[in-house]
Amino acid sequence: MKTLFKISSLLLFVLFISKSTAQIQYARDYNQNGINVFEPSKKDSLPYEGFKLKIGGSFRQSYQMLNHENSDSSAALYALGNGFNLAAANLNFNVQLGDGIQIFLENYMAARHHNEFWVKGGYIQIDKLPMFGNPDWFTKYARVKIGHMEINYGDTHFRRSDGGNAIFNPFVENNIIDQFATEIGGEVYIYPTEGLMLMAGLTNGMIRNNVRDYDANPVIGTGKADSITAKNPSIVLKAAYDKQMNDVRFRLSASMYSNSSSPGITLYSGDRTGSGYFGVVEAAAWANGTADFTSGRFNPGMTNKLTAIIFNPFIKYKGLEFFGTYETATGKTVNEKPEAYDGADRKTTQISGELVYRFLANEQLFLAGRYNTITSRLANATSDVEISRIAVSAGWFPTKNLLLKGEYVTQTYDGFKGADIRNGAKFNGITIEAVVGF
Repeated sequence: MKTLFKISSLLLFVLFISKSTAQIQYARDYNQNGINVFEPSKKDSLPYEGFKLKIGGSFRQSYQMLNHENSDSSAALYALGNGFNLAAANLNFNVQLGDGIQIFLENYMAARHHNEFWVKGGYIQIDKLPMFGNPDWFTKYARVKIGHMEINYGDTHFRRSDGGNAIFNPFVENNIIDQFATEIGGEVYIYPTEGLMLMAGLTNGMIRNNVRDYDANPVIGTGKADSITAKNPSIVLKAAYDKQMNDVRFRLSASMYSNSSSPGITLYSGDRTGSGYFGVVEAAAWANGTADFTSGRFNPGMTNKLTAIIFNPFIKYKGLEFFGTYETATGKTVNEKPEAYDGADRKTTQISGELVYRFLANEQLFLAGRYNTITSRLANATSDVEISRIAVSAGWFPTKNLLLKGEYVTQTYDGFKGADIRNGAKFNGITIEAVVGF
């Protein structure tokens, strides 16, 4: 009986999967077709054919040959050698719930930070209103997203590696300051004219749920001025202009994220998967543990108060494309006082420029270069630190679902003092990565 049950279950599963490959309206592909796709277009012409479920996944495996060093006065570094890194995998469910109504459930099956199954988030996206007769004005000009989701701050999160999903990124790693967070809330989109998008969002300002009353019971201290005495929502605003003119595509976006008081802002620490560079500039006791998963990145630590603004220009002429980032952020942790920085909050600036050339049929091959630099004031410090990275990469798409890429990177740290492990630090070397996306 048990054997019969197992066979029946297997047959039902195979039948279920065979019905689960249809395309979903207003969704981004997880393969090469999703490259340089930002917000899904409102011009989706895919007809509604009833309930559908699409199961997708992403995988990546890398082999690194990196070296690092720091000054003699710094803490001892991990004995870094060549080898394979932990493979990462994602599992995605895209559901066509109704005409123009989609649900997206995104999961991490394995990652550097969480090697167990971990839910990234789930949200509903509404592009039509079939319950009200599909009014034309909403179908053409509006979109609503509600749930626990990746917030739409800037355009860098559309190109970054996210666990196993690394097919959109021409490099092995993301920016030095990685702009990414999942929060609970909603976003309203308006497309008033051709190529223009406006978005306003409101979230709980944290990576998870929280029902604590901080006014009545501050999380730190006893209600003094340097304690969390309010739990405010985050406001996210974005405007983007995206226009195709013959062989030239031009896009410019500007975004803002602002929260005046939160128990835990994670815009610069929200990644639950980990850096593509394993063990670089880590202490000698590092053991590939989940706690130290951000090797090579920098977090300015503005966890209580933050106002961040980012501009992202994107230009593509035939196979040549440029993607830029200019970002400025001001904020603080809960116990920092403004008078420590001349009456203002700490400030961080990040600049990045990527140049990619894609060639051959279907842009199967690419060459890419990136320069990324940050200037930031550490908490309670009197001077700024600087980190700079240069990366050069090449990649090949044997099919639209497969990518093989290799990268040479060099990164330097300046302004870190004393026993800080980043004092005089630098790392460089080569990483090769294989990626699958479907």
